[in-house]
Order: sequence, then structure tokens, then C-alpha cells
Amino acid sequence: MWLIPLVLSLTVHEWAHAYSAFRLGDDTAARMGRLTLNPIPHIDPIGTLLLPLMGIPFGWAKPVPVNPRNFDRKIAMRTGSVIVSAAGPFSNLVLATICVTVLALLYRFAPELVFEQQQGIGTLLERGFFVNVMLALFNMLPVPPLDGGHVAEGLMPNRFRPQWERFAAVGPAVLMAIVFLPQLLNVSLFSWPLFFARSAASSVIGAIVSL
Repeated sequence: MWLIPLVLSLTVHEWAHAYSAFRLGDDTAARMGRLTLNPIPHIDPIGTLLLPLMGIPFGWAKPVPVNPRNFDRKIAMRTGSVIVSAAGPFSNLVLATICVTVLALLYRFAPELVFEQQQGIGTLLERGFFVNVMLALFNMLPVPPLDGGHVAEGLMPNRFRPQWERFAAVGPAVLMAIVFLPQLLNVSLFSWPLFFARSAASSVIGAIVSL
């Protein structure tokens, strides 16, 4: 129940990177077979399969190769890099919205598909929503090498770039701390954002059901 939405969400996430780069003129990912919604080319054995099978509702896929030098000359490389980096998390927000909308429509018009446990549709949609919200939140953290780190780098004023480059050098260590310290301290890094996401989803479902 976690593996299916996670694999699909990671696939769309990486496809969004590849598609946005392709639209900007870079066909690197397309030539390497990554401009596809087929999950297989995007699968990372550990991040996409092993962790979810161990019961950990988190993971990653193979990074999509992007060459900003191939971007259309009408757009600055820095701007193009920001767009490509933001496309992945944005796609997860779109998927989260779709999951909530479909779940609300099922509650409204076919509640038996949600309440009958053997169907599993409601559980898949709920977990799909939370997986995509988590992927969007995590990937937009302004820490290299996450998408948010690339966005921050693209938006960083030149006068702050020396400090940013020093921070980027220790980015992987900071990222490891972000991943593991909350577990050691038994705290949730995204408790408040997830609370608001759950509240927003409940409001949308309630509004559609009451139509």
C-alpha cells in the first residue's frame, strides 16, 4: 500500500524534471530514456524498492540528467534550472490534489469503494496524498542536493554566493542530519505542514461530499 503510490509518485516526479528540461530545449534525459512515465528507468534499487518494502514510507529515484547549456537561448540557464528543479515537487502537489479530489468524488458517488476494506482504493488514495505531500515538502527544503537546494541556488543573489557555496559543500551532511535526527529525537519534522495538509484535504472532501 505504500510501495505503489511511492513508485508512481517518484516516477511522475522524475518525469516532470525530464519533461520541463525537454520543453526548455535540453533533450539529455529524453536521449537516455528518462522522458517516460514507465517506472522502470527511474527505479533506484534502494530508494525506490528496498526502503518501501521495509515499511519505510519514503524513498527516491534515479536523478534525471539535465544539461542547462542546452536550454533555449531565450531563457537564462539559472532561470531554466529553477524551473526544472521546481517541476518535480510541483508535480507531487498536483498528484496530491488529484488523490484528494478522486477520494472526495468516491465518498460522494461511490462510498462503498472507500469503506469496503477489501477494495483498498481509499487506502491507496490516502497514502498517495500523504506520500506526495511529503515528497513535495522534503524536496523543497533549501538544502543541496535536493530540488529546493537547486531552486535556492538559482535564486541566490550573487553577493551571497560565497556563503552559499560553503553551505552547499556540507549540504549532504546537513541532509543526513535532517533525515536521521528527528527519528533519534522522536520528533516529526513535517508535523505542522502535514497537519495543515490533512485539514485542507478534509475541507475539500467535505465540500465535495456536501454538494
